[in-house]
Amino acid sequence: MIKEVAKGGSYLLGDVDASTVFTPEDFSDEHKMIAGMTADFVENDIAPVDERIETQDFDLLVNLLQKAGELGLLGAAIPENYGGTNLDKISSTLIGEKLVRGSSFALSVGAHVGIGTQPIALFGNEDQKAKYLPSLVTGEKLAAYCLTEPSSGSDALGAKTTAVLSEDGKHYILNGTKQFITNAAFADVFVVYAKVDGDKFTTFIVEKSFEGVSTGPEEKKMGIKGSSTRPLILEDVKVPVENLLGEIGKGHVIAFNILNLGRYSLGAGCLGTSKWAIDLAVEYAKQRKQFGKALVEFPLMQKKIADMAIYTYATESVVYRTGGLMDDALKTLNVNDENYQKDVVKKVADYALECSVNKVFASECLDFVSDEAVQIHGGYGFTQEYKVERIYRDSRINRIFEGTNEINRLLIPDMLFRKAMKGELPMMEVAANLEQELVAYMPPMIDEDTPLEKEKAMLASAKKIFLMVGGTAVKKYKQALQEEQEILEIISNLAIQIYALESTILRTEKAIARDGLEKSKQKLNLTVAFAQETFTKIELMAKDGIVSMDDGDSALMVLSILKKLVRFKPKNLLHIKREIADKIIQSDQYTV
Repeated sequence: MIKEVAKGGSYLLGDVDASTVFTPEDFSDEHKMIAGMTADFVENDIAPVDERIETQDFDLLVNLLQKAGELGLLGAAIPENYGGTNLDKISSTLIGEKLVRGSSFALSVGAHVGIGTQPIALFGNEDQKAKYLPSLVTGEKLAAYCLTEPSSGSDALGAKTTAVLSEDGKHYILNGTKQFITNAAFADVFVVYAKVDGDKFTTFIVEKSFEGVSTGPEEKKMGIKGSSTRPLILEDVKVPVENLLGEIGKGHVIAFNILNLGRYSLGAGCLGTSKWAIDLAVEYAKQRKQFGKALVEFPLMQKKIADMAIYTYATESVVYRTGGLMDDALKTLNVNDENYQKDVVKKVADYALECSVNKVFASECLDFVSDEAVQIHGGYGFTQEYKVERIYRDSRINRIFEGTNEINRLLIPDMLFRKAMKGELPMMEVAANLEQELVAYMPPMIDEDTPLEKEKAMLASAKKIFLMVGGTAVKKYKQALQEEQEILEIISNLAIQIYALESTILRTEKAIARDGLEKSKQKLNLTVAFAQETFTKIELMAKDGIVSMDDGDSALMVLSILKKLVRFKPKNLLHIKREIADKIIQSDQYTV
Protein backbone atom coordinates (compact mmCIF):
# COMPACT_ATOMS: atom_id res chain seq x y z
CA MET A 1 0.00 0.00 0.00
CA ILE A 2 1.35 3.44 -0.98
CA LYS A 3 1.60 5.70 2.03
CA GLU A 4 0.33 9.26 2.05
CA VAL A 5 3.04 11.62 0.84
CA ALA A 6 3.80 14.85 2.70
CA LYS A 7 3.67 17.99 0.60
CA GLY A 8 6.73 20.16 0.30
CA GLY A 9 6.89 22.79 3.04
CA SER A 10 4.14 21.17 5.10
CA TYR A 11 6.59 20.30 7.88
CA LEU A 12 6.26 23.87 9.17
CA LEU A 13 2.54 23.60 9.80
CA GLY A 14 2.04 20.49 11.92
CA ASP A 15 3.40 17.34 13.49
CA VAL A 16 5.14 14.62 11.48
CA ASP A 17 5.01 10.92 12.34
CA ALA A 18 8.53 9.53 12.76
CA SER A 19 7.53 6.24 11.11
CA THR A 20 6.89 8.06 7.80
CA VAL A 21 10.40 9.52 7.55
CA PHE A 22 13.26 7.81 5.73
CA THR A 23 16.50 7.61 7.70
CA PRO A 24 19.94 6.09 7.03
CA GLU A 25 18.97 3.25 9.36
CA ASP A 26 16.41 2.26 6.68
CA PHE A 27 19.00 1.46 4.02
CA SER A 28 18.21 -1.81 2.26
CA ASP A 29 20.83 -4.45 1.44
CA GLU A 30 20.80 -3.12 -2.13
CA HIS A 31 21.48 0.41 -0.89
CA LYS A 32 24.42 -0.85 1.15
CA MET A 33 25.75 -2.84 -1.79
CA ILE A 34 25.64 0.22 -4.09
CA ALA A 35 27.34 2.36 -1.43
CA GLY A 36 30.04 -0.27 -0.94
CA MET A 37 30.66 -0.67 -4.67
CA THR A 38 31.05 3.10 -5.07
CA ALA A 39 33.39 3.36 -2.08
CA ASP A 40 35.50 0.50 -3.47
CA PHE A 41 35.71 2.18 -6.86
CA VAL A 42 36.98 5.40 -5.27
CA GLU A 43 39.49 3.56 -3.08
CA ASN A 44 40.84 1.27 -5.79
CA ASP A 45 40.63 3.40 -8.93
CA ILE A 46 40.50 7.07 -7.94
CA ALA A 47 42.61 7.40 -4.79
CA PRO A 48 45.82 5.92 -6.32
CA VAL A 49 45.79 8.57 -9.10
CA ASP A 50 44.27 11.38 -7.06
CA GLU A 51 47.30 13.68 -7.36
CA ARG A 52 47.38 13.25 -11.14
CA ILE A 53 43.72 14.23 -11.34
CA GLU A 54 44.47 17.38 -9.33
CA THR A 55 47.01 18.41 -12.00
CA GLN A 56 44.20 18.41 -14.58
CA ASP A 57 45.15 15.24 -16.40
CA PHE A 58 41.90 15.27 -18.38
CA ASP A 59 42.73 12.14 -20.43
CA LEU A 60 42.94 10.22 -17.17
CA LEU A 61 39.79 11.89 -15.86
CA VAL A 62 37.81 10.96 -18.97
CA ASN A 63 39.02 7.34 -18.78
CA LEU A 64 37.88 7.14 -15.17
CA LEU A 65 34.51 8.68 -16.02
CA GLN A 66 34.07 5.98 -18.64
CA LYS A 67 35.00 3.33 -16.08
CA ALA A 68 32.35 4.79 -13.76
CA GLY A 69 29.94 4.42 -16.67
CA GLU A 70 30.86 0.75 -17.05
CA LEU A 71 30.00 0.24 -13.36
CA GLY A 72 26.60 1.89 -13.84
CA LEU A 73 27.47 4.93 -11.71
CA LEU A 74 26.54 7.40 -14.47
CA GLY A 75 23.10 5.99 -15.18
CA ALA A 76 21.49 5.66 -11.75
CA ALA A 77 18.77 8.20 -12.56
CA ILE A 78 18.23 7.15 -16.20
CA PRO A 79 15.45 4.74 -17.32
CA GLU A 80 16.55 1.25 -18.30
CA ASN A 81 15.36 1.58 -21.90
CA TYR A 82 18.08 4.22 -22.41
CA GLY A 83 20.79 2.13 -20.77
CA GLY A 84 20.40 3.39 -17.23
CA THR A 85 19.60 1.51 -14.04
CA ASN A 86 16.69 3.74 -12.90
CA LEU A 87 17.64 3.51 -9.22
CA ASP A 88 15.71 5.25 -6.47
CA LYS A 89 16.76 8.64 -5.11
CA ILE A 90 18.38 7.11 -2.02
CA SER A 91 20.69 4.98 -4.19
CA SER A 92 21.70 8.01 -6.25
CA THR A 93 22.33 9.92 -3.04
CA LEU A 94 24.58 7.19 -1.68
CA ILE A 95 26.58 7.18 -4.90
CA GLY A 96 27.03 10.93 -4.64
CA GLU A 97 27.96 10.76 -0.96
CA LYS A 98 30.59 8.06 -1.48
CA LEU A 99 32.14 9.58 -4.61
CA VAL A 100 33.22 12.77 -2.83
CA ARG A 101 36.39 11.15 -1.51
CA GLY A 102 37.47 11.39 -5.14
CA SER A 103 37.53 15.20 -4.79
CA SER A 104 37.55 16.86 -8.24
CA PHE A 105 36.61 13.59 -9.92
CA ALA A 106 33.38 13.59 -7.92
CA LEU A 107 32.56 17.10 -9.13
CA SER A 108 33.09 16.04 -12.73
CA VAL A 109 30.75 13.08 -12.24
CA GLY A 110 28.15 15.24 -10.51
CA ALA A 111 28.14 17.84 -13.27
CA HIS A 112 27.80 15.13 -15.91
CA VAL A 113 25.09 12.95 -14.36
CA GLY A 114 23.11 15.76 -12.72
CA ILE A 115 22.86 19.12 -14.36
CA GLY A 116 24.42 17.84 -17.59
CA THR A 117 22.33 14.74 -18.32
CA GLN A 118 19.13 15.32 -16.38
CA PRO A 119 17.80 18.15 -18.60
CA ILE A 120 17.71 15.72 -21.53
CA ALA A 121 16.36 12.86 -19.40
CA LEU A 122 13.54 14.91 -17.90
CA PHE A 123 12.69 17.38 -20.68
CA GLY A 124 13.93 15.77 -23.89
CA ASN A 125 11.58 14.31 -26.49
CA GLU A 126 11.83 10.66 -27.45
CA ASP A 127 14.28 11.26 -30.30
CA GLN A 128 16.58 13.39 -28.12
CA LYS A 129 16.62 10.87 -25.30
CA ALA A 130 17.27 7.97 -27.68
CA LYS A 131 20.09 9.87 -29.38
CA TYR A 132 21.97 11.18 -26.35
CA LEU A 133 21.18 9.24 -23.18
CA PRO A 134 22.71 5.82 -23.99
CA SER A 135 26.14 7.33 -24.72
CA LEU A 136 25.91 9.68 -21.70
CA VAL A 137 25.14 6.70 -19.45
CA THR A 138 28.26 4.82 -20.58
CA GLY A 139 30.52 7.85 -20.51
CA GLU A 140 31.18 7.53 -24.24
CA LYS A 141 29.97 11.12 -24.33
CA LEU A 142 30.18 13.60 -21.46
CA ALA A 143 27.90 16.50 -20.65
CA ALA A 144 28.11 20.05 -19.31
CA TYR A 145 25.53 22.60 -18.18
CA CYS A 146 25.77 26.17 -19.51
CA LEU A 147 23.64 28.72 -17.68
CA THR A 148 25.94 31.32 -16.10
CA GLU A 149 27.31 34.21 -18.17
CA PRO A 150 29.98 36.85 -17.50
CA SER A 151 27.29 39.45 -16.82
CA SER A 152 24.63 37.21 -15.24
CA GLY A 153 25.33 34.94 -12.30
CA SER A 154 22.42 34.76 -9.87
CA ASP A 155 20.30 36.65 -12.42
CA ALA A 156 20.17 33.70 -14.80
CA LEU A 157 17.25 35.11 -16.80
CA GLY A 158 19.38 38.16 -17.64
CA ALA A 159 21.38 36.06 -20.11
CA LYS A 160 22.73 37.79 -23.21
CA THR A 161 23.33 34.71 -25.38
CA THR A 162 21.04 34.87 -28.42
CA ALA A 163 19.38 32.33 -30.70
CA VAL A 164 17.98 33.38 -34.08
CA LEU A 165 16.12 31.05 -36.45
CA SER A 166 17.86 30.72 -39.81
CA GLU A 167 16.08 31.82 -42.98
CA ASP A 168 15.54 28.22 -44.08
CA GLY A 169 14.06 27.36 -40.65
CA LYS A 170 16.45 24.45 -40.12
CA HIS A 171 18.78 25.90 -37.50
CA TYR A 172 19.01 28.32 -34.62
CA ILE A 173 22.12 30.51 -34.82
CA LEU A 174 23.60 30.88 -31.32
CA ASN A 175 25.97 33.64 -30.25
CA GLY A 176 27.30 34.35 -26.78
CA THR A 177 29.62 33.27 -23.98
CA LYS A 178 28.88 31.04 -21.01
CA GLN A 179 31.05 31.31 -17.91
CA PHE A 180 32.38 28.83 -15.29
CA ILE A 181 31.35 25.71 -17.22
CA THR A 182 32.31 22.51 -15.39
CA ASN A 183 33.62 19.74 -17.72
CA ALA A 184 34.04 22.25 -20.57
CA ALA A 185 37.47 20.93 -21.60
CA PHE A 186 36.21 17.47 -22.51
CA ALA A 187 32.40 17.65 -22.71
CA ASP A 188 30.79 16.44 -25.94
CA VAL A 189 27.28 17.71 -25.17
CA PHE A 190 26.39 21.13 -23.75
CA VAL A 191 22.97 22.09 -22.40
CA VAL A 192 22.88 25.77 -23.32
CA TYR A 193 20.44 28.53 -22.43
CA ALA A 194 19.86 31.35 -24.92
CA LYS A 195 17.20 33.91 -25.74
CA VAL A 196 15.26 33.29 -28.94
CA ASP A 197 14.67 36.63 -30.70
CA GLY A 198 16.39 38.33 -27.80
CA ASP A 199 13.73 37.69 -25.15
CA LYS A 200 12.44 34.09 -25.10
CA PHE A 201 14.65 32.18 -22.62
CA THR A 202 15.11 28.75 -24.22
CA THR A 203 17.24 25.61 -23.86
CA PHE A 204 19.30 23.93 -26.57
CA ILE A 205 21.43 20.78 -26.89
CA VAL A 206 24.72 21.87 -28.43
CA GLU A 207 27.40 19.42 -29.54
CA LYS A 208 31.11 20.18 -29.32
CA SER A 209 31.46 19.18 -32.98
CA PHE A 210 29.17 21.98 -34.18
CA GLU A 211 31.10 24.64 -36.09
CA GLY A 212 31.68 27.76 -34.02
CA VAL A 213 31.82 25.99 -30.63
CA SER A 214 35.02 26.57 -28.64
CA THR A 215 36.20 26.94 -25.07
CA GLY A 216 38.39 29.54 -23.40
CA PRO A 217 41.29 28.95 -21.00
CA GLU A 218 40.95 27.07 -17.72
CA GLU A 219 40.00 29.22 -14.75
CA LYS A 220 42.62 29.40 -11.99
CA LYS A 221 40.51 28.38 -9.01
CA MET A 222 40.80 28.39 -5.25
CA GLY A 223 39.74 24.74 -5.06
CA ILE A 224 38.33 21.81 -7.08
CA LYS A 225 41.51 22.24 -9.11
CA GLY A 226 41.39 18.87 -10.87
CA SER A 227 38.08 19.65 -12.56
CA SER A 228 37.73 21.60 -15.77
CA THR A 229 36.15 25.06 -15.55
CA ARG A 230 36.22 27.12 -18.74
CA PRO A 231 34.09 29.59 -20.70
CA LEU A 232 32.06 28.17 -23.57
CA ILE A 233 32.19 30.42 -26.62
CA LEU A 234 29.45 30.29 -29.25
CA GLU A 235 30.12 32.08 -32.56
CA ASP A 236 27.38 31.73 -35.18
CA VAL A 237 26.79 28.15 -34.08
CA LYS A 238 24.19 26.38 -36.20
CA VAL A 239 22.08 24.25 -33.86
CA PRO A 240 19.51 22.01 -35.63
CA VAL A 241 15.93 22.92 -34.71
CA GLU A 242 15.45 19.35 -33.48
CA ASN A 243 18.00 20.16 -30.74
CA LEU A 244 15.70 22.68 -29.10
CA LEU A 245 15.04 21.22 -25.64
CA GLY A 246 11.54 21.70 -24.27
CA GLU A 247 9.54 24.68 -25.51
CA ILE A 248 10.57 28.10 -26.79
CA GLY A 249 10.44 30.59 -23.93
CA LYS A 250 10.23 27.86 -21.27
CA GLY A 251 13.91 27.49 -20.56
CA HIS A 252 13.38 28.78 -17.02
CA VAL A 253 11.25 25.71 -16.26
CA ILE A 254 14.14 23.44 -17.16
CA ALA A 255 16.78 25.61 -15.47
CA PHE A 256 14.98 25.94 -12.15
CA ASN A 257 13.96 22.29 -11.90
CA ILE A 258 17.45 21.09 -12.73
CA LEU A 259 18.90 23.48 -10.14
CA ASN A 260 16.53 22.01 -7.55
CA LEU A 261 17.93 18.54 -8.19
CA GLY A 262 21.44 19.94 -8.20
CA ARG A 263 20.88 21.56 -4.82
CA TYR A 264 19.77 18.28 -3.31
CA SER A 265 22.72 16.40 -4.81
CA LEU A 266 25.12 19.07 -3.59
CA GLY A 267 23.80 18.51 -0.07
CA ALA A 268 24.62 14.81 -0.34
CA GLY A 269 28.15 15.61 -1.48
CA CYS A 270 28.67 18.03 1.41
CA LEU A 271 27.46 15.34 3.80
CA GLY A 272 29.95 12.80 2.49
CA THR A 273 32.80 15.28 2.69
CA SER A 274 31.87 16.27 6.27
CA LYS A 275 32.12 12.61 7.31
CA TRP A 276 35.47 12.35 5.53
CA ALA A 277 36.82 15.45 7.30
CA ILE A 278 35.79 14.01 10.68
CA ASP A 279 37.52 10.71 9.90
CA LEU A 280 40.74 12.49 8.92
CA ALA A 281 40.62 14.75 11.97
CA VAL A 282 40.16 11.85 14.36
CA GLU A 283 42.90 9.82 12.70
CA TYR A 284 45.34 12.72 13.00
CA ALA A 285 44.31 13.67 16.56
CA LYS A 286 44.90 10.09 17.76
CA GLN A 287 48.40 10.02 16.32
CA ARG A 288 49.55 13.56 17.13
CA LYS A 289 50.99 14.01 20.62
CA GLN A 290 51.44 17.28 22.47
CA PHE A 291 52.54 17.76 26.07
CA GLY A 292 52.90 14.00 26.33
CA LYS A 293 49.30 13.21 25.35
CA ALA A 294 47.43 12.46 22.14
CA LEU A 295 45.28 15.37 20.96
CA VAL A 296 42.11 13.32 21.44
CA GLU A 297 42.77 13.23 25.16
CA PHE A 298 42.29 16.99 25.48
CA PRO A 299 38.70 18.05 26.28
CA LEU A 300 38.73 20.96 23.81
CA MET A 301 39.70 18.58 21.00
CA GLN A 302 36.91 16.24 22.09
CA LYS A 303 34.48 19.15 21.99
CA LYS A 304 35.51 19.97 18.42
CA ILE A 305 35.01 16.36 17.34
CA ALA A 306 31.61 16.26 19.04
CA ASP A 307 30.45 19.54 17.44
CA MET A 308 31.54 18.32 14.00
CA ALA A 309 29.58 15.10 14.53
CA ILE A 310 26.48 16.87 15.87
CA TYR A 311 26.05 19.02 12.78
CA THR A 312 26.97 16.20 10.43
CA TYR A 313 24.32 13.98 12.06
CA ALA A 314 21.74 16.71 11.51
CA THR A 315 22.85 17.09 7.88
CA GLU A 316 22.65 13.34 7.32
CA SER A 317 19.14 13.31 8.76
CA VAL A 318 18.08 16.20 6.51
CA VAL A 319 19.55 14.75 3.31
CA TYR A 320 18.06 11.27 3.60
CA ARG A 321 14.71 12.53 4.84
CA THR A 322 14.46 14.67 1.70
CA GLY A 323 15.54 11.83 -0.56
CA GLY A 324 12.89 9.65 1.05
CA LEU A 325 10.22 12.30 0.46
CA MET A 326 11.03 12.42 -3.25
CA ASP A 327 11.12 8.63 -3.52
CA ASP A 328 7.73 8.35 -1.80
CA ALA A 329 6.27 10.91 -4.20
CA LEU A 330 7.72 9.16 -7.27
CA LYS A 331 6.32 5.80 -6.15
CA THR A 332 2.83 7.19 -6.71
CA LEU A 333 3.50 7.50 -10.46
CA ASN A 334 3.01 4.93 -13.20
CA VAL A 335 6.24 4.56 -15.16
CA ASN A 336 4.26 3.45 -18.22
CA ASP A 337 2.08 6.58 -18.27
CA GLU A 338 2.75 8.77 -21.31
CA ASN A 339 3.09 11.82 -19.04
CA TYR A 340 5.45 10.06 -16.63
CA GLN A 341 8.44 12.37 -17.14
CA LYS A 342 6.31 15.51 -16.76
CA ASP A 343 4.82 14.08 -13.58
CA VAL A 344 8.30 13.30 -12.27
CA VAL A 345 9.24 16.96 -12.74
CA LYS A 346 6.11 18.11 -10.88
CA LYS A 347 6.68 15.72 -7.98
CA VAL A 348 10.30 16.75 -7.55
CA ALA A 349 9.43 20.45 -7.92
CA ASP A 350 7.10 20.14 -4.92
CA TYR A 351 10.20 19.71 -2.75
CA ALA A 352 12.12 22.67 -4.17
CA LEU A 353 11.98 24.33 -0.75
CA GLU A 354 13.47 21.28 0.96
CA CYS A 355 16.17 21.07 -1.75
CA SER A 356 17.20 24.65 -1.00
CA VAL A 357 17.25 23.84 2.72
CA ASN A 358 19.53 20.87 1.99
CA LYS A 359 21.89 22.99 -0.05
CA VAL A 360 22.22 25.80 2.49
CA PHE A 361 22.39 23.66 5.63
CA ALA A 362 24.76 21.02 4.23
CA SER A 363 27.17 23.49 2.62
CA GLU A 364 27.42 25.52 5.81
CA CYS A 365 27.85 22.37 7.87
CA LEU A 366 30.76 21.35 5.64
CA ASP A 367 32.40 24.76 5.91
CA PHE A 368 32.23 24.48 9.71
CA VAL A 369 33.46 20.88 9.80
CA SER A 370 36.31 21.41 7.33
CA ASP A 371 37.44 24.50 9.23
CA GLU A 372 37.53 22.57 12.50
CA ALA A 373 39.35 19.69 10.81
CA VAL A 374 42.09 22.08 9.70
CA GLN A 375 42.23 23.55 13.21
CA ILE A 376 42.68 20.10 14.75
CA HIS A 377 45.58 19.50 12.35
CA GLY A 378 47.17 22.78 13.43
CA GLY A 379 49.98 24.03 11.18
CA TYR A 380 49.99 20.76 9.23
CA GLY A 381 46.38 21.42 8.23
CA PHE A 382 47.64 24.45 6.31
CA THR A 383 49.93 22.30 4.15
CA GLN A 384 49.06 20.26 1.10
CA GLU A 385 50.60 17.20 2.70
CA TYR A 386 47.27 16.62 4.47
CA LYS A 387 43.94 16.19 2.68
CA VAL A 388 42.06 18.54 5.02
CA GLU A 389 43.80 21.47 3.33
CA ARG A 390 42.19 20.52 0.03
CA ILE A 391 38.82 19.75 1.64
CA TYR A 392 38.85 23.23 3.19
CA ARG A 393 39.56 24.93 -0.17
CA ASP A 394 37.16 22.75 -2.11
CA SER A 395 34.32 23.30 0.35
CA ARG A 396 34.06 27.03 -0.32
CA ILE A 397 32.47 26.68 -3.77
CA ASN A 398 29.43 24.87 -2.37
CA ARG A 399 27.94 28.06 -0.96
CA ILE A 400 28.13 29.55 -4.47
CA PHE A 401 27.18 26.55 -6.67
CA GLU A 402 23.53 25.98 -7.70
CA GLY A 403 22.47 29.46 -6.66
CA THR A 404 24.31 31.20 -3.83
CA ASN A 405 23.13 30.55 -0.29
CA GLU A 406 21.83 34.11 -0.23
CA ILE A 407 19.67 33.47 -3.28
CA ASN A 408 18.42 30.20 -1.78
CA ARG A 409 17.56 31.99 1.45
CA LEU A 410 15.36 34.37 -0.54
CA LEU A 411 13.82 31.51 -2.50
CA ILE A 412 12.70 29.54 0.58
CA PRO A 413 10.13 32.05 1.91
CA ASP A 414 9.13 32.98 -1.64
CA MET A 415 8.29 29.34 -2.44
CA LEU A 416 6.49 28.95 0.87
CA PHE A 417 4.33 32.05 0.44
CA ARG A 418 3.54 31.11 -3.18
CA LYS A 419 2.30 27.72 -2.02
CA ALA A 420 0.17 29.46 0.60
CA MET A 421 -1.30 31.91 -1.95
CA LYS A 422 -2.14 29.03 -4.31
CA GLY A 423 -3.91 27.15 -1.54
CA GLU A 424 -1.37 24.31 -1.59
CA LEU A 425 -0.49 24.92 2.06
CA PRO A 426 -2.89 26.30 4.70
CA MET A 427 -0.22 28.57 6.13
CA MET A 428 -2.38 31.68 6.58
CA GLU A 429 -5.17 29.71 8.25
CA VAL A 430 -2.78 27.99 10.66
CA ALA A 431 -1.10 31.32 11.45
CA ALA A 432 -4.46 32.99 12.11
CA ASN A 433 -5.57 30.22 14.49
CA LEU A 434 -2.23 30.36 16.26
CA GLU A 435 -2.57 34.10 16.90
CA GLN A 436 -5.56 33.47 19.16
CA GLU A 437 -3.90 30.49 20.84
CA LEU A 438 -0.74 32.41 21.73
CA VAL A 439 -2.56 35.09 23.71
CA ALA A 440 -3.33 32.56 26.45
CA TYR A 441 -0.36 30.27 25.79
CA MET A 442 1.24 28.47 28.72
CA PRO A 443 4.46 26.44 28.41
CA PRO A 444 3.84 22.66 28.54
CA MET A 445 4.80 20.51 31.50
CA ILE A 446 7.72 18.30 30.47
CA ASP A 447 8.93 15.01 31.86
CA GLU A 448 12.72 15.41 31.57
CA ASP A 449 13.18 11.66 32.08
CA THR A 450 11.29 10.73 28.91
CA PRO A 451 13.72 10.67 25.96
CA LEU A 452 13.09 13.42 23.38
CA GLU A 453 10.05 14.86 25.17
CA LYS A 454 11.74 18.21 25.78
CA GLU A 455 13.22 18.27 22.27
CA LYS A 456 9.83 17.61 20.69
CA ALA A 457 8.34 20.40 22.82
CA MET A 458 11.10 22.70 21.59
CA LEU A 459 10.27 21.73 18.02
CA ALA A 460 6.57 22.50 18.55
CA SER A 461 7.50 25.89 20.00
CA ALA A 462 9.88 26.56 17.11
CA LYS A 463 7.07 26.04 14.60
CA LYS A 464 4.86 28.45 16.54
CA ILE A 465 7.70 30.97 16.55
CA PHE A 466 8.12 30.61 12.80
CA LEU A 467 4.42 31.22 12.17
CA MET A 468 4.39 34.15 14.59
CA VAL A 469 7.35 35.85 12.92
CA GLY A 470 6.22 34.99 9.40
CA GLY A 471 2.65 36.04 10.09
CA THR A 472 3.80 39.35 11.57
CA ALA A 473 5.95 40.00 8.51
CA VAL A 474 3.09 39.29 6.07
CA LYS A 475 0.67 41.52 8.01
CA LYS A 476 3.15 44.39 8.22
CA TYR A 477 4.64 44.40 4.73
CA LYS A 478 2.06 42.55 2.59
CA GLN A 479 3.31 42.50 -1.05
CA ALA A 480 6.27 44.71 -0.14
CA LEU A 481 7.75 41.87 1.93
CA GLN A 482 9.78 40.75 -1.06
CA GLU A 483 11.83 43.93 -0.73
CA GLU A 484 12.62 43.31 2.96
CA GLN A 485 15.48 40.90 2.38
CA GLU A 486 16.78 40.99 5.95
CA ILE A 487 13.38 39.86 7.24
CA LEU A 488 13.14 37.19 4.53
CA GLU A 489 16.54 35.91 5.57
CA ILE A 490 15.34 35.51 9.17
CA ILE A 491 12.19 33.69 8.04
CA SER A 492 14.31 31.46 5.83
CA ASN A 493 16.82 30.70 8.59
CA LEU A 494 13.97 29.71 10.90
CA ALA A 495 12.58 27.35 8.24
CA ILE A 496 16.03 25.83 7.67
CA GLN A 497 16.76 25.27 11.36
CA ILE A 498 13.30 23.81 12.01
CA TYR A 499 13.67 21.30 9.18
CA ALA A 500 17.07 20.23 10.49
CA LEU A 501 15.81 20.04 14.07
CA GLU A 502 12.75 18.01 13.15
CA SER A 503 14.67 15.66 10.83
CA THR A 504 17.15 14.93 13.62
CA ILE A 505 14.47 14.35 16.26
CA LEU A 506 12.38 12.12 14.01
CA ARG A 507 15.38 10.02 13.02
CA THR A 508 16.33 9.41 16.64
CA GLU A 509 12.74 8.80 17.72
CA LYS A 510 12.39 6.18 14.98
CA ALA A 511 15.69 4.55 16.00
CA ILE A 512 14.69 4.33 19.68
CA ALA A 513 11.34 2.78 18.75
CA ARG A 514 13.07 0.15 16.63
CA ASP A 515 16.38 -0.53 18.37
CA GLY A 516 15.80 0.53 21.96
CA LEU A 517 17.31 3.34 24.00
CA GLU A 518 20.64 1.68 24.81
CA LYS A 519 21.56 1.03 21.15
CA SER A 520 20.41 4.54 20.24
CA LYS A 521 22.36 6.37 22.95
CA GLN A 522 24.76 8.08 20.56
CA LYS A 523 21.89 9.28 18.37
CA LEU A 524 20.05 10.58 21.44
CA ASN A 525 23.13 12.49 22.62
CA LEU A 526 23.64 14.00 19.18
CA THR A 527 19.99 15.04 19.04
CA VAL A 528 19.86 16.53 22.54
CA ALA A 529 22.94 18.64 21.84
CA PHE A 530 21.75 19.75 18.41
CA ALA A 531 18.26 20.59 19.68
CA GLN A 532 19.48 22.81 22.52
CA GLU A 533 21.96 24.73 20.40
CA THR A 534 19.55 25.09 17.49
CA PHE A 535 16.71 26.28 19.70
CA THR A 536 18.98 28.98 21.12
CA LYS A 537 19.63 30.16 17.56
CA ILE A 538 15.91 30.13 16.80
CA GLU A 539 15.19 32.30 19.85
CA LEU A 540 17.82 34.87 18.81
CA MET A 541 16.60 34.90 15.20
CA ALA A 542 13.03 35.46 16.34
CA LYS A 543 14.01 38.36 18.62
CA ASP A 544 15.98 39.93 15.81
CA GLY A 545 13.05 39.59 13.42
CA ILE A 546 10.46 40.97 15.85
CA VAL A 547 12.53 44.01 16.78
CA SER A 548 13.50 44.63 13.16
CA MET A 549 9.84 44.86 12.18
CA ASP A 550 8.66 47.01 15.12
CA ASP A 551 10.40 48.31 18.20
CA GLY A 552 7.26 49.81 19.79
CA ASP A 553 4.60 48.50 22.21
CA SER A 554 3.32 45.85 19.82
CA ALA A 555 6.84 44.41 19.61
CA LEU A 556 6.96 44.20 23.41
CA MET A 557 3.74 42.19 23.36
CA VAL A 558 5.11 39.75 20.77
CA LEU A 559 8.39 39.47 22.69
CA SER A 560 6.45 38.59 25.84
CA ILE A 561 4.79 35.73 23.95
CA LEU A 562 8.18 34.65 22.61
CA LYS A 563 9.50 34.58 26.16
CA LYS A 564 6.86 31.98 27.07
CA LEU A 565 7.58 29.94 23.94
CA VAL A 566 11.29 29.61 24.73
CA ARG A 567 10.96 28.78 28.43
CA PHE A 568 12.97 25.56 28.56
CA LYS A 569 15.52 24.57 31.15
CA PRO A 570 18.94 24.25 29.48
CA LYS A 571 20.84 21.01 29.80
CA ASN A 572 24.51 20.65 30.68
CA LEU A 573 26.02 19.49 27.37
CA LEU A 574 29.60 19.12 28.57
CA HIS A 575 29.42 15.42 29.46
CA ILE A 576 27.08 14.67 26.55
CA LYS A 577 29.62 16.02 24.10
CA ARG A 578 32.41 14.07 25.77
CA GLU A 579 30.37 10.88 25.33
CA ILE A 580 29.75 11.71 21.67
CA ALA A 581 33.43 12.32 21.03
CA ASP A 582 34.49 9.22 22.94
CA LYS A 583 32.40 6.93 20.75
CA ILE A 584 33.77 8.49 17.57
CA ILE A 585 37.35 8.29 18.85
CA GLN A 586 36.85 4.64 19.81
CA SER A 587 35.45 3.91 16.34
CA ASP A 588 38.17 5.88 14.50
CA GLN A 589 35.50 7.54 12.36
CA TYR A 590 32.16 9.32 12.26
CA THR A 591 29.69 6.91 13.82
CA VAL A 592 26.18 7.03 15.25
